[in-house]
This record gives sequence, structure tokens and C-alpha cells, in this order.
Amino acid sequence: MSGRNLARLALSFVATIALFGTQPQAASASAAQCPAPLADGVPKRHGKAPSGSEVMQALQGVYGTQRDDVVTEQVLSGNFPPFLRELVPVDIAGVVANGKHVLVTICVMPEYLAVGDNRDFVRVPMGLGAAAKIASELGFLLPTPKMVDAIYNHAQVRLKPRPMKPTAQMVSTDYLLKHDQMIDAQRARTPSGLSALTSGQKKDIVITNRLRRKPGRVAIYGWHQQNGRPIQPLSTVHGADYADYSHGVRLVSQTAFLNGKPTSLANIMADRELAGIVTGEGPISDVRSLLAVQF
Repeated sequence: MSGRNLARLALSFVATIALFGTQPQAASASAAQCPAPLADGVPKRHGKAPSGSEVMQALQGVYGTQRDDVVTEQVLSGNFPPFLRELVPVDIAGVVANGKHVLVTICVMPEYLAVGDNRDFVRVPMGLGAAAKIASELGFLLPTPKMVDAIYNHAQVRLKPRPMKPTAQMVSTDYLLKHDQMIDAQRARTPSGLSALTSGQKKDIVITNRLRRKPGRVAIYGWHQQNGRPIQPLSTVHGADYADYSHGVRLVSQTAFLNGKPTSLANIMADRELAGIVTGEGPISDVRSLLAVQF
């Protein structure tokens, strides 16, 4: 992780502590968490930045790492919808070895990563390298499968998955645009605003220890059906650069809340007692370096 991002994270911790203090909060206080300073590492969108449609129009016929490079440049310059900066709290409860009940609150973007503004944005799938670079540069992590489950369970808007025909065009920009329009049509039929936590519309790129056992792959999980069961079990079948229309990138703040106290999510994921609450597979050590080797 760069010194700049470490500084951003430190500032987020200081600002968060100033807002909430250092004493554990009650579980009911989690909705008041995820304060604005957690997104301070995210650059502001420039008023002259192209819309999502304009970016995608320029990428017709482009896919794979070439598309990823353009999207990464756009996102890191701040060209993604401002509502994504409004992080949403998601509670994950668990019990540690001594029988003590623990509540971990993660702070997540309400939707999948997209380019454009609030009026005209396009959700963009990408390979693991691009997703990991964006997460690291902006001061975020990718979720684990257990976090993806929790996000779906907490979602205010649960959209029905809309699979498209599996063809060689699945990786094309045209395909992702058609799928994005389908999601927009679903979303338009819900009364909730853009900042409402929304799930069910994509599979997630996730963090798992399998990435260490199978380097050069991407881990995909999710696309929950309305019965709560995911279409996609955890898979590392595809190469790290692979991305098709069904994939999405959900960013999770590096700062979580452990019984209300701001805590490094990476430290929770590496802790022998606490990791299972957020990973479902035991400790994931040094998750930031795991992401860093992907780009």
C-alpha cells in the first residue's frame, strides 16, 4: 500500500474517532456509522468528465485489459457517480471462542462500481487486477463471499438476476451495456433512491485464500436469487483478467466497526478469533498485499 493511501486511512481513523469516540457503540448505532471521512480518499468528479454513455461509446469493440485500463483511469480521476461515495453500514454478527457476541459493521458502496454521473452511469465489470488497483488507490478492499451474503441480506433493494445468453460476446462492451440497461429498468421500478443499498444484479469479485493457492485467477461469487441463494458459488475458474457482463465490483471501506469501535477491516480478517465473522473461511492474512500482487 502506498504512503499516500496509508495517510488517507490514518486520516479516516482520526476523523471517525472524532465523530464517534472510542467506546463501543450499541448495535442499533450502526446506521449512524460510515461517516463521510471514510470516503475521503475518493477524488471528486470533475464537472466536465464524460458521462457513462460517452465513456462506453468510446469503448465499443474494446474489451479485456484494454477496457480495464480506460475504466481505471476514469475512476481514479473521480469519474464515477457521486452517490457511490455514500457508504452504507452492513452488520455481521458472530460469537468468538469465549462465547462473547461480536458485531462487525462494514461500510460498503451502495451499488457496483460505475463510470459517469448520477444521471448517466454504467456499471462496469473488470478483471481482478483493475479492481484491486482501484480498491487500493481509493482506500478500499474487495468483499469476501460472507460479506456479499451479508450485503444481500441487508439490501434495501434486491433485484432479480437477469442472466443473458452465454456466448463469446459475454465479454463485449455491447453486452455489458445491454445488461446495464436491463438493471436500470429494474431499478427504475423501485421507489428507493440511488444511495439505497442494492444487491442481486451482479456477481462479485471477491477476496479469498483460494487466490493464494491459485495465483493468476479471479474469484467470483454471488448473484443472489430472490430465495437468497447465489447463482454463482465461489469459483476461481477464470483467469485474473477475465470479466463478463455479469461481474461487478463492490468496494468496502478499509475501516470497519468492531462493536462500534473503528478498526482496520484487514486486521479483523487476519485475526484468528474474528476472521470467521467476516470471511467464513478463517483468517486471510495481509489482505492488502494479496490485492497488491494482482496489479
